[in-house]
Amino acid sequence: MSVPQSDELRRTPAMAARRGPQTGKRTRIPRFARTVQGAGGLILFAFVVLVALIGPLFAPYPLDRPVGIPGSPAAPGAPFGLDELGRDVLSRFLHGGLPVLSLAIVSIAAAYLLGVQLGMIAGLNHESRTDTLIMRVVDVHMAFPPLLLLLVLISGSGTSPVVVAIGIVLVLFPGVVRIVRSATQEVATTGFVDAAVVRGERPLSIMFREVLPNIVQTVLADLGIRFSSAIVLAASLNFLGLGSRPPAANWGLMVAENRTVLASNIWAALLPAAMLAVLIIAVNLIADAYTKTLGRSKGADS
Repeated sequence: MSVPQSDELRRTPAMAARRGPQTGKRTRIPRFARTVQGAGGLILFAFVVLVALIGPLFAPYPLDRPVGIPGSPAAPGAPFGLDELGRDVLSRFLHGGLPVLSLAIVSIAAAYLLGVQLGMIAGLNHESRTDTLIMRVVDVHMAFPPLLLLLVLISGSGTSPVVVAIGIVLVLFPGVVRIVRSATQEVATTGFVDAAVVRGERPLSIMFREVLPNIVQTVLADLGIRFSSAIVLAASLNFLGLGSRPPAANWGLMVAENRTVLASNIWAALLPAAMLAVLIIAVNLIADAYTKTLGRSKGADS
């Protein structure tokens, strides 16, 4: 294969997008953000992030200080009432978003850092011992129900944020490995990977210079699904009392804490639950809009 042919083969959409600034054109808004669905998802996501980041600055009371009768309904000075211990629901709500977001973001970043590398290694060494070893480890992890795996890990190692994050990574990274492996195999058959091998490029160079730029769209399309799963897992663990510990404020923990005062003040549990729902809906809207603009099916990966 001649060098001009290999250069031509490497002109994929992912790499063509990087040549945009050289043409002198201004950077355009991504296609998915120009759709109603994508724009709506971005607005909702930005709203949740804004509440999580600057909310504590506007909390009227300290998050752990009782200010009235437990379970009191909305009243002047407490627009969403008081929780089961008489603490201001709004103050705890404004403090409770950052732990959920930070745990989900750290977990998803670690899952992709691990899963993308293992997936590319397996894809470039298809049907080799390396591929078989990686995929058997992945199959073992996927054989365990996610919540059961998390419960076993937490029961043996404690409920610190680090342990919870590791548990979420163990649940999420197998799916990342599978989809990246599949995408890598497709890219490897186009020929420019063989050209890189002939040129004597090192394996790491082939992975990050030849393969990764050409599968990044697939990875981003999958990211929304995994991020939603990370949020659900983090909220579920906190709801079960296995994440943040009182008196810490956390949207998932708030739902669990205030089940006993639903009759007198439904906002104590409804407000954090609604914000979690908005966050998941926002991520799903963004992911759907992105996959549609790529002409891809969201259900491509199990």
